[in-house]
Amino acid sequence: MATLLHIDSSVLPGEASSSRSVAAAFREAWEEQHPEGTVVYRDLAADPVPHITAAAWTAGYVAPSERTPEQSAAFAGRERLMAELEQADAVLIGAPMHNFSIPSTLKAWLDNVLLLGRTAGPNPSAKGTPVIVVASRGGSYAPGTPREGFEFVRNYLEAVLRDTLGLDLDFIVPELTMAPRNPAMSELVPLYEASRKRAFEDAAVKAKELAERLAA
Repeated sequence: MATLLHIDSSVLPGEASSSRSVAAAFREAWEEQHPEGTVVYRDLAADPVPHITAAAWTAGYVAPSERTPEQSAAFAGRERLMAELEQADAVLIGAPMHNFSIPSTLKAWLDNVLLLGRTAGPNPSAKGTPVIVVASRGGSYAPGTPREGFEFVRNYLEAVLRDTLGLDLDFIVPELTMAPRNPAMSELVPLYEASRKRAFEDAAVKAKELAERLAA
């Protein structure tokens, strides 16, 4: 049966986080389609992976028999993370916008799983694996908006997930999530509500479509 790798990175818990809530809806729809499947879950806020060290980095370019004990110990953690990615049939990532970019915990995960000659390069080991990213944000950074130039989540993840790791990338983007809590954004609440509704609908539809695609 199919395996879903589910990664959350928001610092906010549960329903307080739009990325977690929408990702949970996707996962629920996925599990309905794959009741006997497997979900590998990582909450990078509650249990962050180590930021990559010199030993973990250099070990990736040294033959296992030539690694120092420090390199071997450091690389073991990277090996687990890369294997989870490689063994997944699909990947779900909650990636809220924190200060115009992704959370540092998600960046740390990416630094660990990206290894030239294995997961990156001419023939990435997870090439073609579908990945859905729930890229929530407090405002709107869509083309034509005043802050379009501050969008460093989608652009960055397209470069890393699609262009470097070779994954089959798709986004769900709940936006204007600060509107209900920021009086200055009160007039944008209807747009927020429409975006939130669309995000949950997209999560259900994309989960079902992906399940059917993998079953074909």
